Amino acid sequence: MVTYRSPREWELMRDAGRIVARILASARDVAEPGVALAELDAVAGRVLKEHGATSPFLHYKPQWAPMPYPANICVSVNDVVVHGIPDGAVLKDGDLVTVDGGAKIGGYCGDAAISFMVGTADGDGLRLIETTRAALERGIAAAVPGNRIGDVAAAIEGTARAAGYGIADGSGGHGIGTEMHEDPSVPNKGRPGRGMKIREGLTIAIEPLVTESGRDATRVLEDGWSVATADGSRAAHFEHSVAITAAGPMILTAP
Repeated sequence: MVTYRSPREWELMRDAGRIVARILASARDVAEPGVALAELDAVAGRVLKEHGATSPFLHYKPQWAPMPYPANICVSVNDVVVHGIPDGAVLKDGDLVTVDGGAKIGGYCGDAAISFMVGTADGDGLRLIETTRAALERGIAAAVPGNRIGDVAAAIEGTARAAGYGIADGSGGHGIGTEMHEDPSVPNKGRPGRGMKIREGLTIAIEPLVTESGRDATRVLEDGWSVATADGSRAAHFEHSVAITAAGPMILTAP
């Protein structure tokens, strides 16, 4: 069931969104060669505590998961597309890193993600990152009253495919509000004019997950959470939580 939110609820979600933006920026600031992924998670924990917020990721357990998620954020490196667990693994020069973070405060959630390179950046990696960012921007631009969810999906998929990239199988965004994952599903693949009609009050997380090789297939790693490309190619991921207003989409997780 889709829940439509009021302007007052948008304000509360914006409070959570600002904390998410701070988490992502702080994690990126400490991400250098030789730094353990767990340190990025520790930084996120400190930001949450400073603002009196909690992580909707920590201890989250969907039906398919083998165990509750054990960290405040997800940190996915190179071929890991999403849900990477920030453990003792150490970042290396040239790694492509995605940080996906959330916050809950005042009963409402925010959820966003960024991708970036650590140390020496290569041109192919930067192109993948910028294309994924553009896919997010075009997906958000399509999220206007009167359009349909398929228009958002088509904007994301079209941007990635035009650059020769793939879209991770099964990936997509979701509704967000008092829970991190709510209806509706917002897929990253689709056709214009299909799916649920978008109207004012809808709040959704839009999140393209783009693969460098152009192939869509993925695999789940032994930890039961991390999803990686099946062919070992790199992936990038950007996400914002967005409220649909009469004037168009309003980004709730912008800095």
